[in-house]
Amino acid sequence: MRVVVAEDVMLTREGIVHVLAEAGIEVVAEAADLHSLLRTVHTRLPDAAVVDIRMPPTQTNEGVVAARKIKETMPEVAVLVLSQFLDSGYAMEVLENHPEGTGYLLKDRIFDGAVLVDALKRVVEGETVVDPTIVTKLLGRRRPQGPLESLTSREREVLSVVAEGLSNRGIAERLMVTERTVEAHITSVFLKLGLDGSPDSHRRVLAVLTFLRS
Repeated sequence: MRVVVAEDVMLTREGIVHVLAEAGIEVVAEAADLHSLLRTVHTRLPDAAVVDIRMPPTQTNEGVVAARKIKETMPEVAVLVLSQFLDSGYAMEVLENHPEGTGYLLKDRIFDGAVLVDALKRVVEGETVVDPTIVTKLLGRRRPQGPLESLTSREREVLSVVAEGLSNRGIAERLMVTERTVEAHITSVFLKLGLDGSPDSHRRVLAVLTFLRS
């Protein structure tokens, strides 16, 4: 896997690069601001970009802008946005328009090599990945009547783990059930959310977006 790392704080950037290198992932370039990131992605053609949500020139939402521009012009490049903010709104900004091959992780996760590498692999495979802490926050808030109201508590639990980007096997291990049980729950979720006419990979992405919006 070939990756570009974009982070304006040098020590943090070096830490990310070190974690990826330890996992055998090739970091083909580094960037410290939005413009150099976009230029580097278009010249180096990586498999993925790991992007801080706040970088120069404005230190506001450069990661959101970068994710959108990269996915619009090079949809085959996966984007994993890192943020220190526990805000589902930021996650939605990143994922709403181009969820396939896009992820949002809190920065607390980045020095756990297994978590960071797993998230990268999943977005490169075209999946949508949302930080588990944000998923937990969304599960805990009170919602108005919406599409998720038709789901059972178990189906919501399964959907929340789908939002984290886990495979059916990973969900089964997390919930201590069989893969067949997971498949049945996911099929039921798709049907109840009206997502029964698309390939499974696309339906998973649409189901995650429904979860985030609700």
